[in-house]
Amino acid sequence: MMEHRSVSIADQVFEKLEHDILSGEYARGEVLTETRLSEKLGVSRTPIREALRRLEQEHIIEMRSKGAVVIGISREDIDAIYEIRQRIEDMAARYAAQNVTDSALHELKEIVDLQEFYVEKGDADNIKNMDSAFHEKIYQLCGSTPLCDTLSSLHRKILKYRRASVANTSRAHHSLEEHRAIYDAIAAHDADRAEQLTIAHIHNARVHIVGAS
Repeated sequence: MMEHRSVSIADQVFEKLEHDILSGEYARGEVLTETRLSEKLGVSRTPIREALRRLEQEHIIEMRSKGAVVIGISREDIDAIYEIRQRIEDMAARYAAQNVTDSALHELKEIVDLQEFYVEKGDADNIKNMDSAFHEKIYQLCGSTPLCDTLSSLHRKILKYRRASVANTSRAHHSLEEHRAIYDAIAAHDADRAEQLTIAHIHNARVHIVGAS
């Protein structure tokens, strides 16, 4: 049963289905029908239909006569997403270093500290959550809505693969070290260093996940 929040039911359904598809709950090629989803989520078919239309626009599903076929994200998509992030996420870090306030720095440090706590515990789900929170905070701090929206969308699409990456103990520790270095650069308002460290961080994550050179 979907919870009631200020956002529309269609938005809630979209967020739920997007998360479930990108996290791997629904397999590539699986068929999702309005009736099945309506029963599972406890909502009418109207918001289901709207959510499926939006998911098709995101190229996550494909509508066919038998229902919505899960496409998900291919290996080629993952590589392309990391290529794009490598090229533009450094801009967000640069802008964040230029714009960051003391209160925002405190929030960013809390995220990194929590990430360290969960890395030491080996808690993959919460490591992934803190990884997401760290990047999302930087997107917010950059001060550019188009850049923030673009990066947030790309980051969501690789949810399943990011979780697999942070479940690797070695990569989890290296990612934490890289986040701390980026935080330190932002705290020092060193835009050039924040930019360079972010490029290296995204490159390392890309190599770990897709084996890109």
